[in-house]
Amino acid sequence: MRQAMKRMGIQQQDIDATEVIIRTPTKDIVFSNPQVAKINMMGQETYQIVGQAQEMERDTTPDISEEDIATVMEQTNCTREEAEKAIKEAKGDLAEAIMSLGQ
Repeated sequence: MRQAMKRMGIQQQDIDATEVIIRTPTKDIVFSNPQVAKINMMGQETYQIVGQAQEMERDTTPDISEEDIATVMEQTNCTREEAEKAIKEAKGDLAEAIMSLGQ
């Protein structure tokens, strides 16, 4: 099989991986103890992953710092709770949070 692949210009290299993580905007797909092969076919590299996948939801809640809260409070004259809520609803975008409280 390897001889035939070599004649066709296909090279395969096994990679000793312990974990592969594919990140999407909302979840991670995790392969523990996978079999990974790097395949080079006419200059085009692809990776083949074989193993059990586990999907994990990602925490998309933004980290809100004290500085962010203080900035929104200062710009809008709102309470701490209002500032924190606006930042969460704006997914961490301070300009959007300030604009939403200014209306």
